[in-house]
Amino acid sequence: MKLTAEQIERLYVFTRQHYVEYYDLQTELVDHLANAIEQQWESNPKLTFEMALQVEFKKFGVFGFMDVVNKRKGALHSKYNKMVLHELKTFFSIPKIIGTVSSMAIIYTLLKNFQEGYELMQGMIAFLIVSFIIGMALLTRMQKKETAKTGKRWLLKDIIFGYSSVAGVLNVVVQLACRLTENHYPVWFLAVFSVLLVVLALTEYVVLFLIPSKAEHFLRQTYPEYELAQTV
Repeated sequence: MKLTAEQIERLYVFTRQHYVEYYDLQTELVDHLANAIEQQWESNPKLTFEMALQVEFKKFGVFGFMDVVNKRKGALHSKYNKMVLHELKTFFSIPKIIGTVSSMAIIYTLLKNFQEGYELMQGMIAFLIVSFIIGMALLTRMQKKETAKTGKRWLLKDIIFGYSSVAGVLNVVVQLACRLTENHYPVWFLAVFSVLLVVLALTEYVVLFLIPSKAEHFLRQTYPEYELAQTV
């Protein structure tokens, strides 16, 4: 005997009532509970759904879902981090590497041939910092609207916003910009600055565009419920 749609929804409500906030973790638990309940029915068809649910829940011990949730969080973190690393590796294909090196060379050439004081370098840094802040603000706003609309939080989305912690790198860059006070710099400094500027730009692209877009694809591929959640 299989669970009905109403009973599946009841399992989702049950997990939320027991402090499982992330929908992907809820889905993991619902799958486990549904399979366990159906196995109970095979040996005892007269057992009610609620009784079978309580039997399974008691197996989790006095802390309920807490231990399982923590383990699954760790497993999903590892799974999602591997996915992110894989996407970053595929990002650095030969054409993209050539493009990255070319960008560094172009910036270096501009700084060397048209160096008009530290204002030029500060302007480049300021542009990237402002664009990053605006991009993160828009991404955060979009995420909050989506959560408010669907009422569902996804662990992967929170992991993604955890990657925004790379914004701490901006503080280092700001400190560097504040110390640019000379009109001309040696070749080695311009080369390092060019590399740093391109790395910062790539970081923006990865955090604001690449990882979020891959996350949407991954969630749709892993959880069919995600597509439905977006249309609620």
